[in-house]
Amino acid sequence: MNLTNKSYRSQLIAFTVLFCICVLLNLSVGSLSISLADFWNIISSNEQNTNLNYILFNYRMPKAIASILAGVGLGISGLLMQTYFRNPLAGPFVLGISSGASLGVAVLIMGSSLLGFSTFIFNYSLPLAASIGALFVLTTVMIASRNLKNTLSILIIGLMFGSFTSAIISVLSYFSSANELQQYIFWSLGSLGNLQWKEIYLLLALETICLLFLIKIAKPLDALLLGENYAKSMGVNLKKTQTSIFIITSVLTGCITAFMGPIAFVGLAIPHLTKLIFKNANHLVLMPAVGLIGAIVLLLCDTVSHIPINHKHLPINATTSLLGAPVVIWLLVSKSRQFL
Repeated sequence: MNLTNKSYRSQLIAFTVLFCICVLLNLSVGSLSISLADFWNIISSNEQNTNLNYILFNYRMPKAIASILAGVGLGISGLLMQTYFRNPLAGPFVLGISSGASLGVAVLIMGSSLLGFSTFIFNYSLPLAASIGALFVLTTVMIASRNLKNTLSILIIGLMFGSFTSAIISVLSYFSSANELQQYIFWSLGSLGNLQWKEIYLLLALETICLLFLIKIAKPLDALLLGENYAKSMGVNLKKTQTSIFIITSVLTGCITAFMGPIAFVGLAIPHLTKLIFKNANHLVLMPAVGLIGAIVLLLCDTVSHIPINHKHLPINATTSLLGAPVVIWLLVSKSRQFL
């Protein structure tokens, strides 16, 4: 399918329009409803001190942009992992990056009392701890992968790291206080509304750099779909491509997990959903499509999670799985076809 194909362009335009609608819907829904007229008045007005201005520019816009960045980053990370491992069950967390981030946060929150020092939480302590944990796991996996020729072995190592870190977290949970355990659980449920503009700018810069590098490895990714031997025959440098895929996936997944907590479903299911819709294996087509659909899905899930129910909101990690998984199952069953 050529990038200039009318069918692809019409699908892309349709989803772009849907994306814009989802953004407006996400900005308007919440404890205080903001209509389109209010939204236009806020954007065109010079007054910046009203309550609506504060809610829109300091809470809802950062939350909407965070949803977009998370949807794009996790969706593309899942696509990279499924392509590299040629496994439909692979996702952005398969290398153990999310587990490493969770371990870093668990050690900070629950391990402090066990190790005999008091927890000192500051603005960036949780993202920093999560980043250190994710970096530790990434480094270990990449060192181990140097001596492995089989991608399946790398996949197993990533899964084993996930199990190992989960076991440590379980031990820390057993010995932690109720307050520490509750704090960790709240982080693990995920949140898109805790980011300020400076964190948004940092995530946007990192994601932009990663996406620019992805353009260079689009053709090697297409070759990997047909196996490593075929990719070698096409002149693909497997080690260089593997390193690029691992680093990009880890940066995207690690940063998103560090700032927003682990977010389920998106990275695993969005690539499948995109392939069902666009019916294409070209990564120059799939990558923007996956990013767009990932952003739409996460915006919709965030909108649903912030519909006030008894003045409470659903955690984003629960909403993505509750709403998304049944839809993907239905699509896969109705199509009766598997896309790898």
